[in-house]
Parts: sequence; structure tokens; C-alpha cells
Amino acid sequence: MGRYSVDEFIEMTGQKDLGEGLFELERDRMLELNLNGRVWTKRGSMVAYLGDVKFTREGVLEHGVGKMLKKAVTGEGVSLTKAEGQGKVYLADEGKKISILKLDNDSIFVNGNDLLAFEDGINWDIKIMKKVTGMLAGGLFNVKLEGTGMVAITTHYDPLTLKVTKNRPVFTDPNATVAWSGNLKPDLKTDISLKTLVGRTSGESVQMAFKGEGFVVIQPYEEIPFQAAPPS
Repeated sequence: MGRYSVDEFIEMTGQKDLGEGLFELERDRMLELNLNGRVWTKRGSMVAYLGDVKFTREGVLEHGVGKMLKKAVTGEGVSLTKAEGQGKVYLADEGKKISILKLDNDSIFVNGNDLLAFEDGINWDIKIMKKVTGMLAGGLFNVKLEGTGMVAITTHYDPLTLKVTKNRPVFTDPNATVAWSGNLKPDLKTDISLKTLVGRTSGESVQMAFKGEGFVVIQPYEEIPFQAAPPS
């Protein structure tokens, strides 16, 4: 296994049209966009393209001063690129697994680092979650997507979705939290006992608390540590 002739390798790994439309999983870690118009993508995620496609970094004032200021605060974590034209575009992000979600007049929050691509007709806005000043340096930065269309998200390994009900809230590690339903507004909380036990002021001592009715997507990996502010 793992040894092939050149022709065998080309046949085994070659691109195949699956007829799935605009967003197509060419591999579980590579997304193919069958582009005929415009799609928003994570900056730096393009690995190849065919056809007549133009890539433009999001215009600073294109979506208003509010989003411009939020982007200035959040930095590169939610930088977007427009892919416009006709052709095939291949996207990937550090070998992370890709999931395609079809929104049907829905809304969802996605961690800024875990958003790979979304259709042009979907409304989006950057949300800064900083309910407790100083708990997490800089806060948590997410993108709210709403409307109808496809969204591609990424996870390290296989995602797990937990249902949130009125009788069963869900608590997650911010670094392992990928996405959640648009109707939920998580709180940040500290666990003093864990902080004391672990002897640090980050990681499990800070949690996201989801209460109400909805869902939360997590991954078996702690991504981009959100460092807590040092004690005064």
C-alpha cells in the first residue's frame, strides 16, 4: 500500500466532479467551489483554481464603518477574500476537516478562525464577545451568518454537536468551540475551583455557558489559546 505507478496515482487522486453544486467536498479536507459569480472565502485559504477568477481582499469601507472598526480590533482572524468569476476554486485550511451547512433562513455564529467560505447572499457581521472585561484578552471574535445559502466551516478532526435545552445548558472550552445557533447568546464564566486546581488563569478555568434552545458545535482540539489577562 502507498506505492503506485504515476498513472495509478493520477487516477486515484484526480479531481472528480460529483455534481453537488456550488460547494462540493472534493476531499473531506478540501472544498471545491464551482464558481459562477461571487463567494466569500477565508483569506489565505485558496490552494488552487482553474478558469477566470479574481481574488480581492474585502474592501475596508465596503460594509460600513462599524465592520471596519471591528476588523481593526479583531485583526487577521476574520479577514475575508472575495472570489469572483467563473471557474473552480479549491480551498483548504491547515488540513482541517470541512463541513458544509445549508442555511434556510437560519442564523449561526462561527468562530472567526473556523469560517472557510460562504455564499455571497448571506448576511454577515463580526461579533465581539467581551461580557467580562479582562477575563479574556481581547475577547472572543465570531462571525454571525444569517439568511439562505451554503456555509463551509472547518474543525480539527470530527465535529461534535451538542443540543442545548432549557433543562440542560451546555458549558464549553472557548478554544474548542466552533459554532452555535444564532439564537443563543453565551455567557463567559470562570470556575474558581478549576483555576485553583490547575494553577493557571486560562484554559478550563474560563468557560462558555450556553442556555436556552439550540446547539453548539465543538471539536476535540483546543485552537488558538485565548489568554486571560494577567492578574493585577
